[in-house]
Amino acid sequence: MPNDLAARCGIYCGDCDYREKMNCPGCSAATGKMFWGKCEVALCCMDKGLDHCGLCPDFPCDTLRGFADDAEQGDDGQRIRNARAWTTIGFTAWLEQKNEAEGQ
Repeated sequence: MPNDLAARCGIYCGDCDYREKMNCPGCSAATGKMFWGKCEVALCCMDKGLDHCGLCPDFPCDTLRGFADDAEQGDDGQRIRNARAWTTIGFTAWLEQKNEAEGQ
């Protein structure tokens, strides 16, 4: 990924409370072995040689949907929307739009 704050699943790690609390380096640097366990989504992307799920021909797959819809850690599909935007406009443009919308 062009930015270590972009997780392969579409999560923007810059918004994640666990990043600092758990000293999480992000899934790319952690090679899918996260502080909470093995991330099947990250491992799948790495196996396919993809920077993120949005680049996969099977996007969004059942594995990603299950992760995004998880009752405890899900985000109502935000990570899927993010990965889609990263594919269509690029991460840098997406981040600029996000920051602009948030007044940063």
